[in-house]
Amino acid sequence: MISRAVSRTDRMPTPRAAAAPVLTVAFLASLLGCQFDRAAPAPAAAAVPVTVAEVVQRTVPIQVSAIGNVEAYSTVGVKPQVTGEIIGVHFSEGQDVTKGQRLFTIDPRPFRADLDRAEAALIQDQARARNAEQQAARYTRLVEEGVASREQADQLQTNYEALQAAVNADRAAVEYYKVQLSYTRIAAPIDGRTGDLMLHLGNVVKANPDTPMVTINQVEPIYVDFSVPQQVLPEIREYAAQGELAISALLPGQEERPEEGTLSFIDNAVSLTTGTIKLKGTFPNRQRRLWPGQFVNVVLTLAREPNAIVVPSQAVLSGQEGQYVFVVTPELTAESRPVVPGRSLNGATVIASGLQPGEKVVTDGQVRLLPGSSVEIRDAGIPFGDGRP
Repeated sequence: MISRAVSRTDRMPTPRAAAAPVLTVAFLASLLGCQFDRAAPAPAAAAVPVTVAEVVQRTVPIQVSAIGNVEAYSTVGVKPQVTGEIIGVHFSEGQDVTKGQRLFTIDPRPFRADLDRAEAALIQDQARARNAEQQAARYTRLVEEGVASREQADQLQTNYEALQAAVNADRAAVEYYKVQLSYTRIAAPIDGRTGDLMLHLGNVVKANPDTPMVTINQVEPIYVDFSVPQQVLPEIREYAAQGELAISALLPGQEERPEEGTLSFIDNAVSLTTGTIKLKGTFPNRQRRLWPGQFVNVVLTLAREPNAIVVPSQAVLSGQEGQYVFVVTPELTAESRPVVPGRSLNGATVIASGLQPGEKVVTDGQVRLLPGSSVEIRDAGIPFGDGRP
């Protein structure tokens, strides 16, 4: 029996024969994949969620803002004008006082004694002057009768005139001591509020010392002074010439309740070091919410601009070609719109050109937007049209 051995070559398929089925499967898969790609549509871009605000048209104020400092309308340091012991203090520290109200009493006894002495000297010299006048008149008649000499009459007339001069000096002394006596009663020179009491009962004071006995601040009305850049000075002067300018003082934490006053002072020179000019406003301060030394935010209103186009300030963006906003079209797509912004005030910006009332601008979410992007209005944000800028 003849057997035939099968070689390894006969049992294994050739490389070309083995690769043929694999290439066929790959080709079919590629063909089917292309057909599926042509059949499936491209997924639509997701809408970008944004917050919008409506463009509004309204009257807006032309204002200048600054940091101000409250200053007493008038400040007086009360000082004694005579030397003596304080025997009376007629008020309390921090008390409101009125003009003419007694504050201190200085021991008046030495001044009353001086006045009594001056009045006595006046009475004595007046008596001597009357006697001298009578003698001068009598000798004048005797000279006319030829009984007395002219020299005697002239001497008596001179004596009378000297005594009359002494009487006038005595009257001046009496008035002087009356004034000195009046200085022992120290009264408030203005209406206001007293501060710290520097001298107390029993202290001996000197006339016109360096330190006042007490300081009085007038707080009704009251000043608020502030400085603004010199660039706005011409505009302020222009509007001030047309009428009274209103000022609002906003206390920290109480901005919703501003104090209202009027511009009352423009300094006569611009500061060379800061390039600013000092202004003052006068406030009635009837509720005394403003206090000397207090810092407040000041808003000076120059005029009001009617029919201004206003948007929230966060809607205005800056790009390479200038400033722009994203406007939401009726088809809910984003349109990039160049604008010319004007003044900004309290989170709002006046738009000089580029927008119309009623259009909607994007205030949040702009970072993901491109011109033509679909948008989804997430919410309307704060009702911008209800407030004032």
